[in-house]
Amino acid sequence: QVQLVESGGGSVQAGGSLRLSCAASPNFCLSWFRQAPGKEREGVAAIYFGNTKYADSVKGRFTISKDNAKNILYLQMNSLKPEDTAMYYCAAEITSCNSDYVLLPYKYRKWGQGTQVTVSS
Repeated sequence: QVQLVESGGGSVQAGGSLRLSCAASPNFCLSWFRQAPGKEREGVAAIYFGNTKYADSVKGRFTISKDNAKNILYLQMNSLKPEDTAMYYCAAEITSCNSDYVLLPYKYRKWGQGTQVTVSS
């Protein structure tokens, strides 16, 4: 049974940094999503078979990584902007782990409870 537990959210000023963590069972395909109030859930970053994929809005600012020994997924977020404010979720158990699908929320079966990130201007 896959268990996903996120942590590391908080409130920061624009330009600041946060690192999110997700305790996850071993999995070859893990991703971060976010959902702002009134908006659809969107893919942020994925790591799959040693590859990574990012949403255009976070490229160059966010880095996804995984500690396989500790089974922890990370999302390092730098140069944060107010538009990054959202609830952030990690996800696992995708129906088909490939580049076309890894940032599509409806492809995942397991979700964490989320951690809130708030960026003030």
